[in-house]
Amino acid sequence: MALWVTLLCTLIVSLLGGLYLLGMFRRRRPDEPPLDKGTIPWLGYLLDFRKDSSEFLKRMQRKHGDIFTVLIGGYYFTFVMDPFCFGAIVKESRSKLDFRAFASKLVLQVFGYKAIKANHSIIHSSSTKHLMGDGLTVMTQATMENFQKLMLCNLSSGEEKRVWQEDSLFYYCYNIVFRAGYLALYGSEPHQGADNKEKANEQDRIHSNQVFHEFRKYDRLFPRLAYAMLPPKDKIEAERLKRLFWSVLSVKKSWQKDNISGWISDQNQLLAENGVPEYMRDRFMFMLLWASQGNTGPTAFWLLFYLMKHPEAMKAVKEEVDKVSRENGQEVKAGSPPINITRDMLNQTPILDSAVEETLRLVAAPILVRAVLQDTSLKTSSGTEYTLRKGDRLALFPHISVQMNPEIHPEPHEFRYDRFVNPDGTKKDFYKNGKRLKYFNMPWGAGVSICPGRFFATAEIKLFVFLMLSHYDLELVNREEEIPAIDVSRWGFGTMQPVRDVRFRYRLRF
Repeated sequence: MALWVTLLCTLIVSLLGGLYLLGMFRRRRPDEPPLDKGTIPWLGYLLDFRKDSSEFLKRMQRKHGDIFTVLIGGYYFTFVMDPFCFGAIVKESRSKLDFRAFASKLVLQVFGYKAIKANHSIIHSSSTKHLMGDGLTVMTQATMENFQKLMLCNLSSGEEKRVWQEDSLFYYCYNIVFRAGYLALYGSEPHQGADNKEKANEQDRIHSNQVFHEFRKYDRLFPRLAYAMLPPKDKIEAERLKRLFWSVLSVKKSWQKDNISGWISDQNQLLAENGVPEYMRDRFMFMLLWASQGNTGPTAFWLLFYLMKHPEAMKAVKEEVDKVSRENGQEVKAGSPPINITRDMLNQTPILDSAVEETLRLVAAPILVRAVLQDTSLKTSSGTEYTLRKGDRLALFPHISVQMNPEIHPEPHEFRYDRFVNPDGTKKDFYKNGKRLKYFNMPWGAGVSICPGRFFATAEIKLFVFLMLSHYDLELVNREEEIPAIDVSRWGFGTMQPVRDVRFRYRLRF
């Protein structure tokens, strides 16, 4: 009898412990945000969130207001939709709100890289040195040369005629922008003497195209891989692709390249000095490739698409591009050499800057996550004070709360190329409830986790569009083309991608 009692008690304790771990007994404390656990233990709202994060969060906001806690796959996430809280959140000390724990788990799962404590400082210092200031000038020139290598290689030979060429816009933009950035960062084929230069350039074109095709396969798997929801066949493919990129981007192979960027070589050296083994540094290089090139091509697609959909926007941006070219002695004419766009020229384009910013407002949708390391107080703009519970996660989704908020951006679903610029070329301010907002567009994140490569990414996008508008006439094959729907599986991972491609045509302007 005693044995049965012992077994029964053990079973009850195990059951209660399991229910506790599943979150069944969690209750909202008086000073905490509204709590919504859903109906499925542990899973909570995981399936709803995974299906369409944006629609799920809109529904929760309508139900609970601008701050609420939901159970998603065993974790409690407190979403803050009040933009006036963002400043306090991104400035809070890492001892209370830390992004590294969540980020480390994700990069291990997606790229196979096990982060070290010094990673954030290594990436930040290297990015500050090479992707900002004078370093950005060097990187801009390197990227410009690779765009010329990929896009304009036939101009001087006269092979390109002034006839319409047709292509798929998303594929074209993603392909060209990815390859130019990849070659600028990871180096190019070495050559000796001018005679071998074109052979090396052709090898770069072939190799970078092969890398892009494999990258796209991985990129398509990325959202489900991040959520650990890949079926067995796709898991095998993801592992194959990981190993391929660990090899292609390996430290050993990088030694064989010319013109490797300081951003790549410095980080490899700093990781080595911190005791990171070579095989793990190979994995880190794969992570850098996705981080640097996973969003620029898709953003360039949306920007060119919106410009072709809005003739007045295309006219304004093209006139600005031509004006900057003329004033810098780089005007494109019949028989002239390919344009060489400098960083100084990119700094003279307030209308293009606004069009880029507007594109990012519409299609960039990261979810910013912090781990709550200790109970933390948060005061909303209404004056209500909440306590964030230790062990939870705090999340921001600026696409809903800021970027598509009609109180901040009237007619938020409309593309307005000049939304972010005043008539005199200065940047506009934005308000909500009569109060000026600091965070009115957050495509790059904010605070300590803000994208360190944002200036380089912007330069890539602008270089590509500047070149396209300088050398080509562009138009949609279907002038009544509808805006393609977005792939909702990619909410939270940066720039959204379309569910279908769009046909366009282009021809030399002169």
